[in-house]
Amino acid sequence: MENYFNNRNLVNLLFKWKWHLGVIVLASVILAAIFSSPFFITPKFKSFAVVYPANISEYSDESETEQMFQILQSQDIKDSVIKKFNLPEHYEIDPAYKYYRTTINYEYGQNVKINKTPYDAIRIEVLDKDPQLAADMVNAIIDFFNLKVRAMHRSKYYEVILMYENLLAQKQKNIDEIQDELIELSTEYGLLSYDQTSEQIMRGYLQTIMGANKSNINMKEVNRLKENMEKYGGELIILVESLKLEVKTYATFKVEYEDTWRFYYSDLTYSNVITSPFPSDKKASPIRWLIVAITAMVTFFFSLIIVLIIENYRSYLK
Repeated sequence: MENYFNNRNLVNLLFKWKWHLGVIVLASVILAAIFSSPFFITPKFKSFAVVYPANISEYSDESETEQMFQILQSQDIKDSVIKKFNLPEHYEIDPAYKYYRTTINYEYGQNVKINKTPYDAIRIEVLDKDPQLAADMVNAIIDFFNLKVRAMHRSKYYEVILMYENLLAQKQKNIDEIQDELIELSTEYGLLSYDQTSEQIMRGYLQTIMGANKSNINMKEVNRLKENMEKYGGELIILVESLKLEVKTYATFKVEYEDTWRFYYSDLTYSNVITSPFPSDKKASPIRWLIVAITAMVTFFFSLIIVLIIENYRSYLK
């Protein structure tokens, strides 16, 4: 059989069997052309979009693009697209079929391709027999992605809102308690503020009060304020400084709380569409010339192998 791989022998062999091989290859070409026609294979049109993530933050070590890729692959988005376009009917899959779920997901996976590009973008590609439906499905996938990320963010923002509400309530409680203690020091002990009370005590002791009130200084009250200041002055300072700190912290939390509400109610989008989808005017599959060419080459190759086997068998018999 190795002799037949000699160039001359091979040419002679091809010349000897030329009509047989020609007829077989021609028949395969005709059959391939027929069976790749729209009568047997439904033509499909391709629509695609190229998008970048936006307004999202990284999780763990994955990039924003990887995060977007994972979310686009989620079952929630698949189910939403399947429901919106009634794909079971479009793909002719009976919902009562035992393996309906597996089949519809398989068909979806065969017609919807989501991949990363070399430039760290995401390419969303849909094949369908209806070019307009293919473009609409790409747009729907992007829309459902935005809705899902928005829902995820709002869920987390609401958790933060509850946290800030608890913090603000605690801070308000602290402020009220400090104010109550300051009111008690003011009403029972006459201590308004450390600096102001100290000044009044010193002026009373040194009798530096000017005007008509100079001769009417109540030394008894001055002494009482002095004793109270000596006893509660330190506490007064601590309370006043604590109140300032609590009010400042409360104001900071209040700003962050309002910002969180603002983000919670905002309708942000989370994708930048670089290439928008459009209905294709040229089918993407099947590629008939490629099917015909491959069929012809494969047929010729296997026919030649059979011819070699036949010739070798004849030589063996001789």
